[in-house]
Amino acid sequence: MNIITSTIYKQPLLSGIAFTAFLSAVGFLAAQLPGVSQIGPLAAAILLAVLYRHYFGYPAQMKSGIQFAAKKLLRLAIILFGLRLNMNVIVNEGLPLLWKSVLVIIFAVGLMVLGAKMFKADLSLMTLLGIGTGICGASAIAAVSPIIHAKEEDTAVSAGIISIVGTLFAIGFTVIRPLLPLDADAYGMWAGLSLHEIANVALAGEPAGTEGLGMAFLAKLARVFLLVPVSLLLLWVMKIRSKGENQGSITFPWFLIGFIMMSLFGSYVEGTYMTIPDPVMNSLLTFTSFLLTMSMVGLGLSVSLRDVRDRALKPTLILVFVSILLAFFTYWIF
Repeated sequence: MNIITSTIYKQPLLSGIAFTAFLSAVGFLAAQLPGVSQIGPLAAAILLAVLYRHYFGYPAQMKSGIQFAAKKLLRLAIILFGLRLNMNVIVNEGLPLLWKSVLVIIFAVGLMVLGAKMFKADLSLMTLLGIGTGICGASAIAAVSPIIHAKEEDTAVSAGIISIVGTLFAIGFTVIRPLLPLDADAYGMWAGLSLHEIANVALAGEPAGTEGLGMAFLAKLARVFLLVPVSLLLLWVMKIRSKGENQGSITFPWFLIGFIMMSLFGSYVEGTYMTIPDPVMNSLLTFTSFLLTMSMVGLGLSVSLRDVRDRALKPTLILVFVSILLAFFTYWIF
């Protein structure tokens, strides 16, 4: 065992990957604890990574492996994340929701950017938080970060913030649900259009029963469906900006092609021409979540609490305010 451990430690790539996997596993275990379970493994793992960096410093001897997790595994996780999107459901049942989802994205991103200018908050963080709020939380943030050349620190901080704030709002939805004049379907639709993460939608929609939860997922999938067009739009904007500001060449996010291919496979191949057993599919989705968590740990290790303490406060407060406004907005339009 000591020989194996020594060999891994002497290999920066392997040791870095193993270290991010270890912190991710601790995050998954911590998420089983009362209280911590509400924020989820991703936010727990990011917090662990940030605290490790704060108290023990950045593990420079494992940098190549940590960078591999933060970049390569991130793209693999986004590709596999495509399995969660059932395009067939959107095309057959959710087309009207796409227009509402477009409004949600415009509303969220627009208000976050406006808030950044009004209150002089960090524009990079606010843009990432706006996209995460409008589409699908940390997953959307992770997908667009390479396109807009966001700093690793900004990506990790915004993913952590949106995971925690989204969880608090999901809990709030379950608390006020009995007080609302909405049936299960309407409540599920509202939750799916309003909440940040897919996990938040699951948490808030579950008390509404099977039908309510199904409507919540349908509304949320309509927003996830727009991840690719939004990413391509951002790519086009960045290309225009790069010509005038000499930002260098903009690389096409090829992992989005993989995302689309996995979505098509899960929508039209799996279940029609072949069937993946539920235990295998559930394990694959868990593995995808674990890979995304590993990549977020890699990014989280680049976060210095001393550097972002002042930068993150305003974006967090504005995110809470915009999320409240979004809840009222979606209640009005659905």
